[in-house]
Amino acid sequence: MVSPYPPTRDGLANYAVQEVKRLRAEGHDVEVLSPGPSAAHHHLELRGVRGALALAKRVRGYDRVIVQFHPAMFFPEPSTSPERAAIYGALAVAWRAAPDIELRVHEFPHEGAAGSRVEATAARAMWQSADHISVHTEVERQLLASAYGLPAARIAVVDPGASFERRTELTQEEARARLGLEPDGFVFLSIGFLQPHKGFDRAVRAFGDLGERGCRLEIVGSLRVDAPEYVVYLEDLRELVDETNGVTLHEEYVSDAEFDVWIVAADALVLPYRLIWSSSVCERASLYQRPLIASRVGGLEDQTPADAIMVDSDRDLAEAMQRVAGLEPAPVPAGPWPGADRDAVMREIRSRAGAHQSAFAGARGAGPAGAATLRRMPPLRIPGPRSVRPGVSTVKWIVRLLTAWELDPVVNHVNRLQQTVTDALAGPGAAATDRADRSDGPRTPLGL
Repeated sequence: MVSPYPPTRDGLANYAVQEVKRLRAEGHDVEVLSPGPSAAHHHLELRGVRGALALAKRVRGYDRVIVQFHPAMFFPEPSTSPERAAIYGALAVAWRAAPDIELRVHEFPHEGAAGSRVEATAARAMWQSADHISVHTEVERQLLASAYGLPAARIAVVDPGASFERRTELTQEEARARLGLEPDGFVFLSIGFLQPHKGFDRAVRAFGDLGERGCRLEIVGSLRVDAPEYVVYLEDLRELVDETNGVTLHEEYVSDAEFDVWIVAADALVLPYRLIWSSSVCERASLYQRPLIASRVGGLEDQTPADAIMVDSDRDLAEAMQRVAGLEPAPVPAGPWPGADRDAVMREIRSRAGAHQSAFAGARGAGPAGAATLRRMPPLRIPGPRSVRPGVSTVKWIVRLLTAWELDPVVNHVNRLQQTVTDALAGPGAAATDRADRSDGPRTPLGL
């Protein structure tokens, strides 16, 4: 299997490890090749022509190869049309080298079909070189077939949750106690990486005054990419959460088991995505029969349960949250709801970043903007000693106490270094702008 793999913090890696477990349970001997260092058997840089040709040498000796296909694995960003055409051609060589290969498509690049004639021809050759192609929804099958002139019958639709299994047997009461949540009240949950296209800010706005009506919205996730516009989005999300009663932002990457504990603790999940193809959160919500509110983008409507509420606007989202919570509907603003177009989404993200003095330009060399980006990044902190397994939190707390003398100086040094770089980029006049609000990290064990 060719895929990102744990401990990489990636939804695709999480998907792959569950499928590997299922295949091994069926008696197959499975080896994994990942595009970076991980717990996989083999590691190989896959991006570019060289990576694709190196992969061609590796796949020859296996009876079957499954590629968890995502364009980010193979195409550098940015890349030109001639570069992509060459990579498509090299990948076609790799697919033909394998005795039997399946492309499990989680996302595919539209620019291959819409690019130059050479690129479009090379892209079609790559798809046609695969023995099997599979996607997760009927919408994706039709889009892929249409984009590259493939017969729809050649593309299979597979259940994205076929390999998923429960990771906790806690009751809702036990889950809330484990997470330190109040036992009563209606709890909405939005969980996943904190990225603009996930649209968690929409959930906060749609939540509105539900905090005064006995509801809570818990947002759980971490920043996956430190790109300037993502950092700005996170700061805007923090401000929005602070201004909205009943909403809490938990900035942390949770383990697989704790991920499920959060789902069990919730009364309903809210997935207000701006852009996505499919979502493993939908599948995990189904495992625990949790009500689901999701935006109608990508193939989500095909993936969600029949009783899921699909929304097309901010107004729909707010009304759906009121309805699921059993509350009388109240007037809600219409609000914007851009279509699921990647370029439009990225323009919106970058526009917001520019409006807030983001470092989108600073990433390319502007001093003050670069300093603004660093200020927006939270100081480094050691995660709290929490675990969903009984007794493990205490053990972690003891270990934290014993290692504080080694770890705390490192954390403090990293934070001082970041502050120094920020001051240097901002110049002497702005050197002390944020010091009053910054922390050098934990000064005592556990940051107390």
